[in-house]
Amino acid sequence: MNLNKVFILGRLTADPQLRTTTGGQSVISFSIATNRVWTNKSGAKQEEAEYHNVVAWGRQAEIINQFLTKGSSILIEGRLRTRTWQDQQGQNRKTTEIICERMQLGPKSSSAGAFKNDQSTQSVKEEMPEIDINEEEIKPEDLPF
Repeated sequence: MNLNKVFILGRLTADPQLRTTTGGQSVISFSIATNRVWTNKSGAKQEEAEYHNVVAWGRQAEIINQFLTKGSSILIEGRLRTRTWQDQQGQNRKTTEIICERMQLGPKSSSAGAFKNDQSTQSVKEEMPEIDINEEEIKPEDLPF
């Protein structure tokens, strides 16, 4: 049995670029950054970023183009694909991409303001609800379980 499955959750490194094939199908390419944080043996915090090239087709490409910009968060489920081509100097080149099969848009970042194609200058601000926290001690008999 073989399995080629990838899940990544990260942020777009640049605005995605929508194109249309000669057959009329939409295709979009973009890069996602994922971060890894760990503590080394000496106790120092370490951080590393990894960059992933992603390709999405059809309606998914159109949705990504409509709603996402640089810095937007997205979850991608897909498969790895390596393709080969020749550059202008005749050198063989390879690249490995994630072909998007499913996606989930992340929460809209506060710095992104309105949606990408919204021409208004006002940004949408959601108010956070206030939660009144009683400072009384919680007793075990008050717990519902």
